Amino acid sequence: MTTSSTTFPSSDALELLRQRTPLLDVRAPTEFKTGNIPNSFNLPILDDKEREQVGKTYKAKGHHAAVALGHRLVSAAKKDLRIRGWADFCARNPTAQIICWRGGQRSTLAQRWLNDAGVSRPRVEGGFKALRHICLRVLDNPNKQWWLLSGRTGSAKTMLIQDIPNSIDLEGLANHRGSAFGRRLSPQPTPVTFENTLAVEYLNLESSTLIVEDESRTIGRIGLPTQWHQQMQQAPIALIEVSFEERVEQIHQEYVLDAIKEYAIAGKTQSELLASYEDALQRIKRRLGGARLTELTQRLQRAFGQEADHRDWISFLLREYYDPMYDYQLESKMPRVRFRGNKEEVSAYLRELG
Repeated sequence: MTTSSTTFPSSDALELLRQRTPLLDVRAPTEFKTGNIPNSFNLPILDDKEREQVGKTYKAKGHHAAVALGHRLVSAAKKDLRIRGWADFCARNPTAQIICWRGGQRSTLAQRWLNDAGVSRPRVEGGFKALRHICLRVLDNPNKQWWLLSGRTGSAKTMLIQDIPNSIDLEGLANHRGSAFGRRLSPQPTPVTFENTLAVEYLNLESSTLIVEDESRTIGRIGLPTQWHQQMQQAPIALIEVSFEERVEQIHQEYVLDAIKEYAIAGKTQSELLASYEDALQRIKRRLGGARLTELTQRLQRAFGQEADHRDWISFLLREYYDPMYDYQLESKMPRVRFRGNKEEVSAYLRELG
């Protein structure tokens, strides 16, 4: 098979993101973990240690010495192993493109080695940096009609968002439930990865309407893009109204029953889940105040000690913390409320907007 120097034209990069094209990312693992594009897979041409050695050589002796060292570090059996990994990936993903940081030397070299092995694949022009730039442009120009889904804690807003077309589940992308108790066992994505994924989700919305859940500026440790947060401060609101009892049951299911199962699958105990919730209380202790913090901690411990129903601490937390805070915040948002109703009514209304 003849060698190809094909690159992915920059004019088509938007379509590459929209189609979620599989990307063979040959950057070092540290680079990849810092930020990546959806549907990309890291099979590095240089691992972190090798990249560090090459970088030091570049600073001390220049470009040619660094390139020569890179070839020495990745030679013979190690080179063959990496080519086989790339070839296997390309066999599983026939439309894959090769990507590195700038679409330069590393992706060109990987492309050449693959061609020598009989596998021809294009590389992404401009690399990760170019796609990242496009993602930021997309996020800076959210030119759809925005709607917010709002409601008290425990109203199952996220479940409703997941079921409505033309919506984006921000908490799902951030891997966080959005509250002080919302941490999951698996880590949140890096801010760069979150933003890139958000941009791709936005690109795949065909409707001129976008529906998102009413969120604060941050979801866990992930900050929303500035333009998105600003849009959310102005968007009309659909308000879901759910009884207190239903909300308690929803939180009990998600934060107790489901959480216990999640911890068990991960080989963790209920004591560790309790510890994570006690840690969450410490993050809101200033707003709770000393007396309520003590009372809530005791109720939480009694429930996990099987001396009380979990609904006891959930009800206390809603009445004493979340509901008063929600009422205060909602007061300023009321002029933007365009519709309010139960889950079925709000779902039907938002579906009609699409």
